[in-house]
Amino acid sequence: MEQRSLRAWGVVLASLALAVFAGAWLVRRGARASASVAASEGPSAPAFDGDARVHASDTARITVEVLNATRLHGLARRATFYLRDRGFDVVLTGTAPDQRDSTVVLDRSRHPEWARLAARALGHARVDEQPDSSRDVDLTVLLGASWRPPAEPFYP
Repeated sequence: MEQRSLRAWGVVLASLALAVFAGAWLVRRGARASASVAASEGPSAPAFDGDARVHASDTARITVEVLNATRLHGLARRATFYLRDRGFDVVLTGTAPDQRDSTVVLDRSRHPEWARLAARALGHARVDEQPDSSRDVDLTVLLGASWRPPAEPFYP
């Protein structure tokens, strides 16, 4: 009976050692794969290049619609938080029907200075005038794949 018990413990220990080895191998393989993907993407993803000092006017309520025109989930939400912190009144968020490479701020209410202000806050965004009185917003932001949100602060 004792020899059988020792054999069972040996099988258990061998299985455990195999599991630890396989786990370590998968972790190393994953780290190598992510490093090679990062290397193939170029030096690094572009950093946020907007002007964080920009704030919307205290005298005017600038309503904004933010649409994600990329495959990256959550980008419109991040831009919404960022723009709200800068005093813009983001009233709508969603997904654009078409994907874009660059970010565009559409002036819907014939206030080009507001569109330029939002474009400066977001960084390298183009401003286009597309008045649309049927929309209840002053600006529409179409977030392109080149837009990077600012780093989020760490709150423990």
